[in-house]
Amino acid sequence: MWHHICSNANVKNEKMRPMNYNELNFDGMTREQELSMSAAFPALMRKVYVWMTLALVITGVTAYGVATSPGLLTAIATNSILFWGLIIAEFGLVVAISSAINRLSLTTATLLFVLYSVINGATLSFIFVLYTMSSIASVFFITAGTFAVMALIGYTTKTDLSSMGKILFMALIGLIIATIVNIFLKSSLMETVVSYIGVLIFVGLTAYDSQKIKQMLMMAPDAGEAAQKLALLGALSLYLDFVNLFIYLLRIFGRRE
Repeated sequence: MWHHICSNANVKNEKMRPMNYNELNFDGMTREQELSMSAAFPALMRKVYVWMTLALVITGVTAYGVATSPGLLTAIATNSILFWGLIIAEFGLVVAISSAINRLSLTTATLLFVLYSVINGATLSFIFVLYTMSSIASVFFITAGTFAVMALIGYTTKTDLSSMGKILFMALIGLIIATIVNIFLKSSLMETVVSYIGVLIFVGLTAYDSQKIKQMLMMAPDAGEAAQKLALLGALSLYLDFVNLFIYLLRIFGRRE
């Protein structure tokens, strides 16, 4: 579950959700299934990153499209009902995908993920108004590099990151509270501090989620629909990590228009 906050023409994007990896349970594996696990696992991991990448592309294209359409941008910026309707829709879609994954077909879950990516792109369109294109591009590549390194660390490390995940989740709750408080305080110093803390939290969550996704997909006996839905949840989790890391880095390094 995550919370997306926007105020004073500045986009602030937080997630607050324990991914329900344990929602999907697999029957006990036979010896033959254990031996075939190595064949299913790489395919499932590829799906995680393919879905995540496609979602990022959809979000980016949508954000740019809305930003370059004065009518749409004005409608979202000036119509509070529309804006908060989009925010509530985002929240509802994440909850629906995460909590109802067992009851959804893979096709339905995928379509909901695509819809979420589109709506998220619409609400993030303001970054193209607030920041220069060159700084957006620079921060994107910084985010991509940082994300790749932390995802690789989470994937390859032998250290159990479970305890770190609990700490990061508690820190995330504190971060969201601080962000809400600063909506009223309007402190530039506090905003800067929150941004740096946000970067640290989502850098850590990237490694944690990467390890957790790997562990859960390794338990999948095959690449059937249940395992693919688990991979979709993993893609959603990493997508949120990437987007939030990008937003916080943009708030630190982005150059204003």
